[in-house]
Amino acid sequence: MSLFNFLVALSGLSFLSYGITYFMSNKMKLEFSRFGLAKFGTLVATLEILGAIGLFVGYFAKPIFLLSAGGLSLLMLLGVITRLKIRDDLVQIIPAFFFMILNGYLFFTGL
Repeated sequence: MSLFNFLVALSGLSFLSYGITYFMSNKMKLEFSRFGLAKFGTLVATLEILGAIGLFVGYFAKPIFLLSAGGLSLLMLLGVITRLKIRDDLVQIIPAFFFMILNGYLFFTGL
């Protein structure tokens, strides 16, 4: 398995599991309330699931891959901004920052 394929799988599985967990865990819903974004939780989780699926489908359709990787990177940029706005500490910001960079890398490598 190439490094690129490993990173696609890492990102896809991470977003798929996080998105699904939102629908199964009250803890995730409480996090969105803490962010002041409770009404957007379902939308964000759905976009994460669709983005993850798009990364995998993107093996066969490059435009879908690029849309998914770029969309997930943008979603995580908004996550970083949100966490900075509510003054989370660095440890809480790092995962969103990591996945923003990872999906940005996947997007630009996929071009």
